[in-house]
Amino acid sequence: MTDSTGSNAKKTFPQLVKQWVPVALLIMAFVAFFASGLYEMLTLDELARRYGDLDAFIEHNFWGAVLGAIAIYILVTAASLPAATLLSIAIGLMFGWALGATIIVIGATLGASILFLVARSLLRDFFSKKAGDKLNIMAAGFRDDAVSYMLFLRLAAIFPFFVVNFVPAILGVRFFTFFWTTAIGIIPGTIAYAFAGEGLRSIVGDRAVACARNIAPCGQPLAPGDIITTEMLIAFILLALVSLMPVILKKIRKKVR
Repeated sequence: MTDSTGSNAKKTFPQLVKQWVPVALLIMAFVAFFASGLYEMLTLDELARRYGDLDAFIEHNFWGAVLGAIAIYILVTAASLPAATLLSIAIGLMFGWALGATIIVIGATLGASILFLVARSLLRDFFSKKAGDKLNIMAAGFRDDAVSYMLFLRLAAIFPFFVVNFVPAILGVRFFTFFWTTAIGIIPGTIAYAFAGEGLRSIVGDRAVACARNIAPCGQPLAPGDIITTEMLIAFILLALVSLMPVILKKIRKKVR
């Protein structure tokens, strides 16, 4: 208790502000996301209702829409909001798979970087004190081959995205290594989700027309068979291949050695 108080006492007010303001902003973003009801918009039926308006907005405000989508994705990722998958599909739907994937990669990488920096600033000392030598051993092993670890975690997606954003910060991974491995490692999965979103255009377009006329199937839940399009099947295959990539890379590395 004394150590903690002494540590904080040594910090100047500007340093404390720099340390805690990002955390406060992330908490506010998290609360605002649910309080505003934005999470309710990330459904296929709600997208269908708003598809025409969103499409028209993008057509007349293209770069504003692109920058807005990137900003929203940064917010969702940095605050670890439970909406990234549906948001990825929605962006692929509205912008197409190529531009959509670019938007997602930029937004996700920047958002993950913000969370990484916050975690490194606030949590690293705390966990170092709690875990002691054990954390130092883990950190040393991680740093010795940080690139392989990071690419494996990003490609395999075994752990939740937000976990892979702050754990490397605690283990002392360099920011530049974290940044570029995140940007590269999420590309395959991102393309798959964006491609899946583009594949829903025909379905959402039909629903948008139905919603404009206030007739069925507007408001009716989607059956599993409704979303099985050629693009969706390709997206599922891509995701399966992405999950196998770490295994393939491991075998290639063994042969090279």
